Amino acid sequence: MSDTPSAMSTQLFTKNATAAAIQIGLLFLLAAWCIAIIKPFIGLVTWAAVIAVALYPLHRKLAGALGNKEKLSVMIIIIVFLSILIIPAWSLTGSSIETAQNLAQSLEEGSLKVPPPNEKVAEWPLVGERLYSVWGEASTNIEATLHKYHDQVKSFSSWLLKKIAGTTMGLLGFIVSILISGALMLSADASYEATKRIGRRLAGDKGANFADLTVATIRSVAKGVLGVAFIQTALATIGLVVMDVPGAGIWAMIILFLCIAQLPPTLILVPIALWVFSVAEPVPATIFLVYSVLVGISDTFLKPLLLGRGVDVPMLVILLGAIGGMITAGIIGLFIGAVILALGYQLYIFWITDGEGREALTEGGSEEAA
Repeated sequence: MSDTPSAMSTQLFTKNATAAAIQIGLLFLLAAWCIAIIKPFIGLVTWAAVIAVALYPLHRKLAGALGNKEKLSVMIIIIVFLSILIIPAWSLTGSSIETAQNLAQSLEEGSLKVPPPNEKVAEWPLVGERLYSVWGEASTNIEATLHKYHDQVKSFSSWLLKKIAGTTMGLLGFIVSILISGALMLSADASYEATKRIGRRLAGDKGANFADLTVATIRSVAKGVLGVAFIQTALATIGLVVMDVPGAGIWAMIILFLCIAQLPPTLILVPIALWVFSVAEPVPATIFLVYSVLVGISDTFLKPLLLGRGVDVPMLVILLGAIGGMITAGIIGLFIGAVILALGYQLYIFWITDGEGREALTEGGSEEAA
C-alpha cells in the first residue's frame, strides 16, 4: 500500500527540517570556529577601527593638501601619533623607574627621610588624625612604620605592579592598533560601503543611516571623552612636573585612568596638593591647589564643547553610553556602549514617532557623512 499524500508530506517536511538543522548547526560551528581563531585579534582590530574612524577626517584633509597622496598622508599621521604616544610614555616611564630606584636605594642605605607632617594635617576631616599619626611615625622611623604596615604595603605594591604591567601591555597593543588603523584608512571607502550594505540587510533603508550614526558617535566620543581625558592629564602632568612631585609619571597614568573612567582627577590632585603644603612655601602650594581644582572641573565646559557634536543624539545619551560601556567592557566599551545606546535611542525615536523620525535619522547621518 502506497504512502498517503499526508504521510509523504510529513516525511518531506522531516527530511527538509533535518537538512536545515544540520546546515544551521554547521554554520554555527563554522562561525564559532572562526571567532575562536580571530579572538586574540578582536581587541586590536576593534581599536584600530575606532582609531581609523576618528582620524579619517584628518587623513582626508592632509591627503588633499598633499595632492591626494593618501599613502603619504597615512604614513605622516601614524608617525605623528606614534611619537605623541611613545615619547611621553617613555619619558614618564623613565621618570617613574628612576623614582622607584632612588626610593629602593634610600631604603637599602637607610637614608630615606620623610619630612614631619604639618600640624594642619591633623585638622583634615575624617582621615586627618590617623594620617597625622602614621605620617609622624614614618618621619621618625620609616623602617618600623613599613614593618608595621607590611601587609598593606605589600598589597599596594602588588596592585601597582600589576597595573603598570597591564598599562605597558596596553600601550604595546595600542601601538599595533595604530599601525593597523593606517591600513584601514587606506581602504576606508570600501569598508564604509560594506558597512552600509550590512546595515541595509539588517534594517532596510534606514540601516545605512545607522552606519553614519556609528561613525559620528565614535568621533564624538573620541573628542568628548578621550580628548578631554588627555587634555586634563596633560594639564595635571604639567602641574606635577612644575611642583617637582615625586613619581609624576605614575600619578599621571593614574589620573589618565580616572579621567577616562569619568572620575574627577581631583581625587588624586587634591591630596597631592595638600601634601605640597607640607614641603613647599604657602604661596606656590596655594597656587598649585587652585590649579588642581581648575584642572579637575575643566571637563564641565570641555565636554559640552566636544561631546555629541555632529550627532543627532542628546549628549546625555552619548555620555551614559560611554560610562556604562566602560563599566561593562573596559576602555573599548567607551565607544561600543555609546554606539549601541545611540542606535537604541534612534530606534526608540523612530518607533514612538511611527516612522516620522526617519527624516531626523537621515539628516543626522548625512550631515556627518558630509
